[in-house]
Amino acid sequence: MTVAGKIGRAMTDASWKLVIDQQGVTIASDRFQFTTNRRPEDELDFESNAAMNSTESSYMEAVVAELQTLTRRNYGQFCGLGYAMEVIGERWTMLFIRDLLVRPKSLKELHKGFPAVAADIIASRLHELEHLGVVKQIQEEDGESRFRPPAFGRELEDVAIPLGRWGARLLGNPRPEDVVTIDSVVMAYRTMFRPEAAAGLTVSFQLNLGDMVVHAKVDDGKIQTGEGALPDADLVLDQPGPALMPLLTGELLAAEAVETGQVKIIGDPAWLATFTELFQIAPMPEDA
Repeated sequence: MTVAGKIGRAMTDASWKLVIDQQGVTIASDRFQFTTNRRPEDELDFESNAAMNSTESSYMEAVVAELQTLTRRNYGQFCGLGYAMEVIGERWTMLFIRDLLVRPKSLKELHKGFPAVAADIIASRLHELEHLGVVKQIQEEDGESRFRPPAFGRELEDVAIPLGRWGARLLGNPRPEDVVTIDSVVMAYRTMFRPEAAAGLTVSFQLNLGDMVVHAKVDDGKIQTGEGALPDADLVLDQPGPALMPLLTGELLAAEAVETGQVKIIGDPAWLATFTELFQIAPMPEDA
C-alpha cells in the first residue's frame, strides 16, 4: 500500500471527522477540533468546486495524519532504532503486538487480556499501528473485525522473542498486580525455546496452568504453539506451580522434580529432562 493509501485510512476512523463547507474546513475528533476559515476571495472557486478532487482530498488526509503524528512522542533522531521506538515504544504497544503475534483479535478480545488498560487506549494504539502498516483489520468468517499483523508487523516477532528472553531473567515471584494470560504463556513457549537443542527431535508437550492449557509441538528445531489440550502429547506437566520457574532456570533438576513430587507429569519422566533442555531461561551473564 502506498503512503497516500495509509494516510487515507486515517480518515475512515470513526473518531475522526472531516467537514468541508462554505465556511471552511473542520477536522475533529472526540478530543480535538481544528478549523480553517475560507477567505472571501476563495468563495467563487469553492462554490464551483464543492466536491474536493482526489488531489485536494489526499492533501487534507495528509493534514489529518500530520496532526495525529504530533500526538506521538518524537525522539528527533534520524535513526532506525529511534523511529522504531516512536512506533512501539509507547506504553502497552509492544504487549498488544505480542498478543496479536499469537492470533488475531478484535478490540474486545484484546481488552480481555489487559483489564487494567482503558479500551480507548487500546483502540488508539491499534489504529495508529494500522495507520503505519504494522497491523491491519480483517473481517473474518464469524463477522467479527479482527486485527492481525501483516508481513511488516510479523517481523516484530524477531524483536519480541529475544527481548522477552532477555527480560525473563528479571522475573522473580509474581507481583500482586501481575496477570498471566494464555497468550503470554504461548509467547513464553516461543521465547524460551532453544531450536539448536531440538535438531532432529520430534516431541510434544502440554502445560496445564490453572484454567489455562497450552501446548507445543517440536519438530526438528521448529516449534508450533497453541491453546488447548493435545490428546497425543508425549508429556503433560500438570499444574507445576512454583516449581516451573526453577525447572526453566536449571535450579531444579527434572529427576529431582519428579522424585520429590514437586512436578506432576503424565507420560515418560525422561521427557521432562528433554523439556528442560528445550525450554530454558538463561542465567545472568557474569560481569565481563
